[in-house]
Amino acid sequence: MGLEIGNKVAVLDDVLKGIVIGIKENVISVKTTDGMIFNFDASELVKIGKDQHELSKFSDINNPLLKEKITSQNRKKSAFIKDKNEVILEVDLHINKLVKSVRGLDNYDMLNLQLDTAKNKVEFAIQKRISKIVFIHGVGEGILKSELNRLLNKYPVKYYDASYKKYGLGATEVYIFQNFVE
Repeated sequence: MGLEIGNKVAVLDDVLKGIVIGIKENVISVKTTDGMIFNFDASELVKIGKDQHELSKFSDINNPLLKEKITSQNRKKSAFIKDKNEVILEVDLHINKLVKSVRGLDNYDMLNLQLDTAKNKVEFAIQKRISKIVFIHGVGEGILKSELNRLLNKYPVKYYDASYKKYGLGATEVYIFQNFVE
């Protein structure tokens, strides 16, 4: 690689940067910015030509490829899908999509969490005048699907199995009637 004493280097698999202070065969001694000295194999280091803040002042901010990359990273994946000028709210009721960990939750708690989520989404869709929701519940033993059907019977909706082609067997599509009188 051609490292010499005095070169600025960074460690590939770590957040360490420093200056080469010694080279003995393939072992390179690096003094970090906070004064610590570490020994690395030459393959673990990369030479730093210019610091990042020095590079950024020369970069072309108006570069279209850079702008496209920045804007694509800022877009969030939406739960809404537009299908032929129709807004469809997709809700995945799989428990691992609703909570980070199921530790401490029994089946009853998980089912109630899933049903509360479904209830909140239906009420949100009614309030926001969204006409379709697709609940992705999976196949399983059918307990969540039957409880979901019982919940949906309390609302001014029509529900049926969602597109097998798009969602497989484990999804229910809900059509919400918007012009109902309570």
